[in-house]
Amino acid sequence: MIEDLNRIIIEEIKALEVLLGCLDRQHEYIAKDDVFKMEAVVEDINNCNKKIAKLEMERRNITKGESMEQIVNASDYSELDENYRKARKLVEELKVQKETNEILIKQGLGYTTRMLQVLNPDRQPKTYGAYGKMKR
Repeated sequence: MIEDLNRIIIEEIKALEVLLGCLDRQHEYIAKDDVFKMEAVVEDINNCNKKIAKLEMERRNITKGESMEQIVNASDYSELDENYRKARKLVEELKVQKETNEILIKQGLGYTTRMLQVLNPDRQPKTYGAYGKMKR
């Protein structure tokens, strides 16, 4: 069981590294405003996510609902412990990169929305309501 878990974690590490590379490429394309390449990377990210989910289901079938941390702490297999820590570190790096990309995309969309409002303002006449507030 421990060897199987170690093998799966090693495969997960490889898949997580590929996903991190995809997110780095996405970050690069966001910075360059290359929309078409960003769209192409989304498919790669989805494929990586599917592979990771498959490996995770395989791992859960082996552990039968038991916590990985408990299994790693209970085993004396140092390679499993090392690989588990490496996988967790990669997951944290992925979270940071994903959040960074999301923030940059939201900022870009906000900027685009503001520019569209400047270029094409609301055509309705502005009037004041009973309390002196602007109606739109």
